[in-house]
Amino acid sequence: MAVDSSSQRIDVFLFAENRLLRETLAKVLGKKIDLRIVGASAFDANICGRIADLKPHVLLFDSTVYASSGVEIITATRRLLPGLKILMIGMDADEEMFLRCVRAGVAGFVLKEASAVEIATAVRDVAYDGAVCPPTLCLSLFNYVARHAVSMPAYYQKLNHGLTRREHQLAHLLTAGLSNKEIAAQLNLSEQTIKNHIHRILRKLGAHDRLGAAEVCRQRGLVV
Repeated sequence: MAVDSSSQRIDVFLFAENRLLRETLAKVLGKKIDLRIVGASAFDANICGRIADLKPHVLLFDSTVYASSGVEIITATRRLLPGLKILMIGMDADEEMFLRCVRAGVAGFVLKEASAVEIATAVRDVAYDGAVCPPTLCLSLFNYVARHAVSMPAYYQKLNHGLTRREHQLAHLLTAGLSNKEIAAQLNLSEQTIKNHIHRILRKLGAHDRLGAAEVCRQRGLVV
């Protein structure tokens, strides 16, 4: 759920196993006039649904949760809330975990030594479509992109498939599992217009149906 520039507050959900950490973050961030804590929880079987029901702008995710089922939770919550921004906190400068999180859709990281001011700033940055990366991990990200530039050049793949900017936007929403009705509502377009776009996307990708198109998009790096 994206934050509108006119919004007065950014809604934040705190997801951390450690109760003291949850309470500390809630106290620190709750003092910021532009931030509002809408929920806080440790892991449970219904966590994704609870987050989706509260519709936060930002999910503040403790990295200790990540070790067990972090990728699945990130993927599931982003599917339920396509505009959700996820910020990881408390993570060590672990390159492998960092890159897995980036691929899963995390928009920002703050390490465990971050100050309250830095965490609040990071929440605001990701909420307004920015990205946050510790300097110690920036080189890892650049190296990753360089290593995959030949096998996965997303920009040139988009050109080769001939997708327009709008069609590429729809490909992201289609891959996230949204129906034509949901896509139409999100983009403020008619369902018929969405159907026409989807038809052209299927033709350009050589796919027979929506599932096939989503798989092509993932395999060829058209969506993350």
